[in-house]
Amino acid sequence: MAAAGDGRRVVSKAAGALSYPTAPHSCPHRLLAQRQQHSFGLHGVACVGTEAHLSLCSLEFYRANDTARCPGGAPVVVSCVPGPLYAASNGQKKQQQLKLQEEARVRLKGGARPGEGRVEVLKAGTWGTVCDRKWDLQAASVVCRELGFGTAREALSGARMGQGMGAIHLSEVRCSGQEPTLWKCPHKNITAEDCSHGQDAGVRCNLPYTGVETRIRLSGGRSRHEGRVEVQIGGPGHLRWGLICGDDWGTLEAMVVCRQLGLGYANHGLQETWYWDSGNVTEVVMSGVRCTGTELSMDQCAHHGTHITCKRTGTRFTAGVICSETASDLLLHSALVQETAYIEDRPLHMLYCAAEENCLSHSARSANWPYGHRRLLRFSSQIHNLGRADFRPKAGRHSWVWHECHGHYHSMDIFTHYDILTPNGTKVAEGHKASFCLEDTECQEDVSKRYECANFGEQGITVGCWDLYRHDIDCQWIDITDVKPGNYILQVVINPNYEVAETDFTNNAMKCNCKYDGHRIWVHNCHIGDAFSEEANKRFERYPGQTSNQII
Repeated sequence: MAAAGDGRRVVSKAAGALSYPTAPHSCPHRLLAQRQQHSFGLHGVACVGTEAHLSLCSLEFYRANDTARCPGGAPVVVSCVPGPLYAASNGQKKQQQLKLQEEARVRLKGGARPGEGRVEVLKAGTWGTVCDRKWDLQAASVVCRELGFGTAREALSGARMGQGMGAIHLSEVRCSGQEPTLWKCPHKNITAEDCSHGQDAGVRCNLPYTGVETRIRLSGGRSRHEGRVEVQIGGPGHLRWGLICGDDWGTLEAMVVCRQLGLGYANHGLQETWYWDSGNVTEVVMSGVRCTGTELSMDQCAHHGTHITCKRTGTRFTAGVICSETASDLLLHSALVQETAYIEDRPLHMLYCAAEENCLSHSARSANWPYGHRRLLRFSSQIHNLGRADFRPKAGRHSWVWHECHGHYHSMDIFTHYDILTPNGTKVAEGHKASFCLEDTECQEDVSKRYECANFGEQGITVGCWDLYRHDIDCQWIDITDVKPGNYILQVVINPNYEVAETDFTNNAMKCNCKYDGHRIWVHNCHIGDAFSEEANKRFERYPGQTSNQII
């Protein structure tokens, strides 16, 4: 392929084009190669290191009648090192992956497949996005290699992987392609006027071929994006296909299947698949599957092993999925919660409707109605859809519930959890906000509203819009009547049961520090759950001694 000297010079650069981040020294492998007879087709291969494919490097072809075939040289040999995402899944490697994740200063968000997404970087303990000004393939390749992939296949601009929220840390990043980290590239520190989240940069990386998509398939669906899940088990010579028990199968497990097959996101994880053709595969070979939703393949999810335990037997109760190229991504406006939080002592005679909808704590049932009051922590909640598809309720209109007190239909039984926690995570109060009416309260300038609750209208949140629940709306509170003075954490979780597909569930939780003295409450340091680094989150959980932003 090239002369010996050329091989030493380009071997690590060529590895990037093969979708691996790096290559170790190749000398041990050269001894074997030198003993064999070879026919050479290329020589003089010289890569810069940013090429997405070896054919893009400078190279020369041997002519058909050329007799001087690499005199005194040997074939180039490349030994690739997989990134942490593709390391073996034993305990030691998992610890290495966790350590790398904690030390990471760059990550991808909103991508449908591994190695793609919106680029986010860590600065001063806080994650933020990168402006797409001067964003190119060289800078994207640095990100891809830093994350353990090969070179970049695409450098994306215009928030094509969805908009971020919060800080924009970098702009006008100029990389040569050889830097070990994006922070080593010349860049401009950004101000709020310089860029918007509509200009968030993204990447698609070249990935090593693993073959995981050949060990799973969908059958019986109307298209290749849906069907009953079939997995391949057994060793060489004894391979067979089987079904997965539908018990406890949900969106997180379906996300892994769709990712493994390269079909994007999971719209639905189905526990019954009787309406799809069963085909020839009828044996259930896997049960008790539990995934976190981030795994690359079903092999990395927990399950019962060889002993199959299924509550409901038969092929009709086996796992199925419906995949989609796009999905929504909900995000709370955490600063608004901090700005609007206050305490109200509300008379019981004004809470009959709230009690009917279970919006008060359990002790309210034994109160001396209509006398007395309940102490409520109230705040506004603004829920943005920053994904690439509208957020729609899982249930159809036929199953929505009419609430006479509110005068509209509620489309989801559980959409948000409001909780007061101790610093060690013990729940001491909850909001009991059991159901929601979803609509577009406001939208970005170039986006039109599509959903409105009134008159039995369609419900949902359009991409680029948000649903606002003001602090003075019924049930927009946490009943803290029984909470003792102390330091606490206010936690809000959207879509807590993963009922509706999203591109990212890690940003669905919001946390704030609270100090309550029995009369007043201080709420501060509100942030999305994954907005801080691991170390900053640990400091948050220990609760600071100083408080600010007094709310009365």
